[in-house]
Amino acid sequence: MSEAIRENPSVGPVATRYANALFQLAREKGQLEAVTRDVASLASLLADEPRSRWIFDARVPAKDKRERIEALAAGMSELGGNFLRLVADKRRLELLRELPEAFKRCVLLDRGAVEGHVESARPMGAGELAELCVSLGAVLGKQVSLRSSVVPELLAGARVVVDNRLLDLSAQGRLEALRTKLNSARLN
Repeated sequence: MSEAIRENPSVGPVATRYANALFQLAREKGQLEAVTRDVASLASLLADEPRSRWIFDARVPAKDKRERIEALAAGMSELGGNFLRLVADKRRLELLRELPEAFKRCVLLDRGAVEGHVESARPMGAGELAELCVSLGAVLGKQVSLRSSVVPELLAGARVVVDNRLLDLSAQGRLEALRTKLNSARLN
């Protein structure tokens, strides 16, 4: 599978549970918009590795880390700040790496939508991409949005990853399936 699809690693079960709990509580308290902004600002901080390195660095003294966490939490909504403090208290700061993606999945699920990625041997036009979104949406029963990239190694066709499913309709995928079938065939 290409690097474009592997770039977006799956979200672990712990991060999923924490994100789901945060999402549900934010929705119940009517603070979903504010918490979504908090998660987005956290995601941008985490994307800037030099600025966020201290969060995951075990060499940073606990007292210094706590002060920095408090400073971060002060710039968030009450619920977002409390969540960040809880994660720090439970020594689960590592899950912050996966939290933005997990939270985004909760938001999409709530809207009945999913995101995916399509790789094709040649650039796909906007019309083709929209048609593929509609077709996949009808099959999945959800609104689908796709990012696309070109992977010339596919030779022809496309490979789609959406809603934790892989649909490989590429020439390369079909040739690999044929090779597997021929290698497993019994010779008499």
